[in-house]
Parts: sequence; structure tokens; C-alpha cells
Amino acid sequence: MGGRGALMRSLLPSFSPSIIRRRTLIRHFASSDAIQSSQSSPTPSPSSPPFESRLQTILRNEIQYQYDYAPPHQPVTEFERFSVEDLPGQQWITLRAKSAEDENIKIEATMFDGSILEPKSDDEDTEEVVRLHISMLVDIWKGKETDSMEFVCSAWPDSLEIQKVYMFRRDNSPAQPYMGPDMKNLSSKLRTGFYEFLNDRGINSDLSRFLHQYTMNKDRIELLHWLGKVQSYIEK
Repeated sequence: MGGRGALMRSLLPSFSPSIIRRRTLIRHFASSDAIQSSQSSPTPSPSSPPFESRLQTILRNEIQYQYDYAPPHQPVTEFERFSVEDLPGQQWITLRAKSAEDENIKIEATMFDGSILEPKSDDEDTEEVVRLHISMLVDIWKGKETDSMEFVCSAWPDSLEIQKVYMFRRDNSPAQPYMGPDMKNLSSKLRTGFYEFLNDRGINSDLSRFLHQYTMNKDRIELLHWLGKVQSYIEK
């Protein structure tokens, strides 16, 4: 996406560690079980600084806890018409497909990059429910020299929300393209038309649910990978 991609990313919410990851680590380091585990571990050797030995024990316990609590599974590489591309260590997931009209479709989705709190429903025990947010860039184009439509979207756990729609030339886009009006300022018929346009191409609430399930699993994979790297560094 080049310079245009950098511009688009600047318009999306800044990345932050996922709520799931932060809550898991905070819960562990604050728990008495973690303290008791480190106290009951073998006495560190005289050559090892006490803090490093304690950190090694905490890391081993945390990694084991993560595997026992919710072990990640092998990521899928397809969802309906879309192929899924995911490189370890990256916070973006790419999906590609062809529409029935032989259009190219490319979706770039973040990991969890925000959340909102909502009142609980009647069948939930907590006072508030956390709804995690995923940002999406959807590019749809018909050929190398044609205009492309780009949708800036929010993927919620059970719905898709369009934020912006704009047009650009794939090989000659301006440095500061006109981003189009906010969706809320468009007529209801036009908003409905855009949602139907995306739905016909498989970009809908089902895709949002898939992205949340996929990202939850990716979040755990990335967390375990990060914990392993920290453990390897500490134990050298």
C-alpha cells in the first residue's frame, strides 16, 4: 500500500497490548498463587541473582498456566472465500479473495486495538461487558489501472461498522487524498447500499466474528512466543 498505507494506518487507533494479554499478566503477577509458587520453588544457586531466579520461576509458571488455561490452536488459512495470511510477530492479518464480479479484495485487519464497555444483558453476571475492537482496511478493485474503493471499518464481536469510504488510483494516488464524508452524514439509503455492497462480497458480521476468534487465538500465540523469548533471554 506504500505511502497511502502509511497514511491510512495513521488514521486508525494506535496499537496497544490487548486487554486479554494485559489482564492475564496483571492477574498472574498480582496473585498470591504466583508468589507462593516462587517461594516453593527450589532454592536458587549461589551464582544466580535472587531476582533473576525468581523471574525465571514466574516465567515458567506463566507459560505453563497459559498452555493449561487456554492452549492456542493451529491458525486456519481460509475463511469462506478468503485466504488468510498471517506472519508471526506482526499485528496485521491480511485476507484476500475474488468477488463474483472478478474484483480483487484485500482486507488488512489489526489485532485488538481498543474496546468499549457496555451494560450487561439479562443473561450476564457482570455489571458491564467489554467489547473488543478491530480496525479493518478493505480494498476492492477491478484491474491494475482502475480506481479502487477503500472502506475503513470497525469489526466488533458481532457486527461490522463502516467508518469511511473513499476512492483512489492505485498507481497514482495523491499524498493527501480526500477521505470522503463520515458515514453518519450520508443518507440512510446510501449507508444501506454500502453495507449491502460489502455483504455481497462476504464482508459482514460473520467475517467480524471470525476475525475476533482468529485474533483471540493469535493473541495467545503471540503472548506465548513473547514469553518464550523473554525466558530464553533471562536463562542465558
